[in-house]
Amino acid sequence: MSHSPSPAGIDPRGPRFAAGITAVLLLIAFVLALVDTSLLSAGFLLLVVIALLFLWGAARPRTAPWGVLFRRFVRPRLAPPAELEDPRPPRFAQGVGLFVTGIGILLHLFGVPWALPIAAAAAFIAAFLNAAFGFCLGCQIYLLLQRAGIVGREAPAA
Repeated sequence: MSHSPSPAGIDPRGPRFAAGITAVLLLIAFVLALVDTSLLSAGFLLLVVIALLFLWGAARPRTAPWGVLFRRFVRPRLAPPAELEDPRPPRFAQGVGLFVTGIGILLHLFGVPWALPIAAAAAFIAAFLNAAFGFCLGCQIYLLLQRAGIVGREAPAA
C-alpha cells in the first residue's frame, strides 16, 4: 500500500512573520474591544477582519496576504532556511485562530460581556508566542492530535 507524499516544506520563518503582523493586529483589536463594548465597535470589526484572514490562511495559505508579503519581499533578503517544515501544522494553527476569534465574535453578537477582548487576548498570546519565540501553540495541538491518530494520517493512493 503506498501513501501520498507529504506536502512540500515551507520556510518556518514565514509563519513567524505572519504571526508577528497578526499579533500586532490582535493587540489593537484587544485594546479597541476594551475601550468600546458596543455591538459594532472598531474592535469587533477588526476582529472580524482578523478572523477572515485566519480563514484565508487555513483555506488558501499560498495566497494569504502575510505569506505573499513574506515570499515576495522578506524571504529574498534572507539566507535559505536551515530546514523546511511541514505546512500542515501552521495551516491547522490558522484554523485554531479562526476558531478562537470566531467564538469570541459569536459570543459578542449574543451579548456575552468580555467575550471579544478575551478571544482577542487569547489569540494574541498564541500569535505572540509564535512570533517572539517560535512556539506555535496551534502547531503543538496539531502534533498532539497527529500522535493520537486524529489528523495528519496519510491517505492510501487511489
